[in-house]
Amino acid sequence: MGKIDKKPQTERIILGLDPGTSVMGYGLISVQGQKLNLIQFGVIHLSKYSGHELKLKKIFERVLSLIDDYHPDEVALEAPFYGKNVQSMLKLGRAQGVAMAAALSREIPITEYAPKKVKQSVTSNGNASKEQVSQMLMTLLSFKEAPKLLDATDALAVAVCHHFQNGTKQLKGAKSWNAFVSENPGRVK
Repeated sequence: MGKIDKKPQTERIILGLDPGTSVMGYGLISVQGQKLNLIQFGVIHLSKYSGHELKLKKIFERVLSLIDDYHPDEVALEAPFYGKNVQSMLKLGRAQGVAMAAALSREIPITEYAPKKVKQSVTSNGNASKEQVSQMLMTLLSFKEAPKLLDATDALAVAVCHHFQNGTKQLKGAKSWNAFVSENPGRVK
């Protein structure tokens, strides 16, 4: 399955995702050489859906829609951080897994980054606030107004972090379900 769009060879598009079960942030950037350009960013509101299963279905559908609309070359996600509430962690992990599955179903390589790594990469401070990250992104990507929900800029930060890391942290090399199965025969029944 080839890509329909005709982008210049040197351009790559990165989709950054900040998985959540109430609000999920997304951000798309294009990279030409070392120049970053903002394509789109926003949030997917999930709190209006009742039931965790329906939220997961919507995450999968919306991530696929973003992939089909923008044809990213790579997807970068923020890894869930360890919290006190195990139930919240489980739900967040499922949301991330569904987003990953959407990217893998289109054979797009995925990479995970820890929240501290994202903040460090964007602001040079692993303990930066969401507002500080947002301000730095406004400067880097030349946009004037921060969104109301900073999940959107968090997702953009993941995409920018991925660019700064040169996409070197591939998630165990699995670029598709077929690659995962062939690389992990003992894990699939």
